Amino acid sequence: MPVTDVVLVIDMLRGFLEEGHPLYIGADARRIIPNVQRLLERKLEQGAKVFFICDNHDPDDLEFRMFPPHCIAGTAEAEVIPELAGYPGEILPKKRYSGFFGTRLEARLKELEPERLIVCGVLTNICVLHTVADARNRDYQVAVPVDCVASSNERDHQFALEHIEKVLGVELTSVGEVAR
Repeated sequence: MPVTDVVLVIDMLRGFLEEGHPLYIGADARRIIPNVQRLLERKLEQGAKVFFICDNHDPDDLEFRMFPPHCIAGTAEAEVIPELAGYPGEILPKKRYSGFFGTRLEARLKELEPERLIVCGVLTNICVLHTVADARNRDYQVAVPVDCVASSNERDHQFALEHIEKVLGVELTSVGEVAR
C-alpha cells in the first residue's frame, strides 16, 4: 500500500536526550523536540507512516569499545523519550548506526513504497547521517528538516548537514516546509 511520506525518527531516546545518561548530548539538542512533535502531528494527519529507529544494544556490543555502554536493550535508556512516546509509529530496534543495518526497515519500506523519506532525530553526524546515506544508496528521495536534527556539538552537526546536502544530494528543509 503506497504512501506519500515515511518519517524516520532516529534515536530520540532517553539515553541521548535525558540528563544522567552516559551519552546525554546536551540541553541544546532538546530544542528539536517541539519541532519533531510538530512534524509528527502534521505528517500523521496527512497519512504518513512513522518509524522510530532506536538504538537497542546488547550488553557486550562491540560499539562500546568506542562509546560508553548506552541504550542497552530492556533499559530505560533505550526507550523513546516521553514527549514522543505517545505518537503512533512502529519501533524498529537497531544495533548499528544505520537504521537499515540488521533491521526490518528495508522490508517495510518495500511494502509501503513511499515517495519520500523524512529523516529527523539524533545524532546528525552519526546515526542520522548513516541512515540517510543508506536511504540514498537505495535511491529514496530524502528530506532532512534541519530544525529536527541535532548533534552534541555544532561543528559535527554542520559537517553532517553539508555532507548530507552536497554529497548525498538530500533536500535540507525545515519543519514548516516539510510539514505542508
